[in-house]
Amino acid sequence: MIIGIVVGVIVFLLILGFILTYNGLVRLRNQMRNAWSQIDVQLKRRHDLIPNLVETVKGYAAHERQTLEAVTAARNAAVGAIGKGVGAQAKAEGELTGALSRLLAVAERYPDLKANQNFLALQEELTSTENKVAFARQYYNDATLHYNNKTQMFPSNIIAGMFGFRQGEFFEIEAPAEREAPKVKFV
Repeated sequence: MIIGIVVGVIVFLLILGFILTYNGLVRLRNQMRNAWSQIDVQLKRRHDLIPNLVETVKGYAAHERQTLEAVTAARNAAVGAIGKGVGAQAKAEGELTGALSRLLAVAERYPDLKANQNFLALQEELTSTENKVAFARQYYNDATLHYNNKTQMFPSNIIAGMFGFRQGEFFEIEAPAEREAPKVKFV
């Protein structure tokens, strides 16, 4: 009788542990997906701002056509990378960030443009959006870290393997230029 109770309690605890581990994996996977959705929201906002910024700069710096075309092409590539995986989107967004940096450097050469209220408002909005993207990326990578830890650690890795929980991909910067600190030069 006592052996039956002990066996029953052990079986119950194993089943409970299994259920809690499975639910924990589902929760972390959904948290990681939500974090990615937050990045998407901010990137959409960023993509919507860029055409306005390019049009504003176009009026002042018409002969900077190559830079403007590069920003437009990078934006289109970034929009086209949506849904193609974290790595593809991170690469496209990195290229867009580089193109935007070059555009803002061009704007520095035009005092009239720098004083234009539309340009200043767009630049402030883009800066705010870039900060939000950075925070969303950080949150996503944190959520991915927690999820990956859970899928790789014993005993939850057994349950993760049984039910096809795959590792999450980090949103990493691939362009070496983006990893470097910006250089500030006063003329």
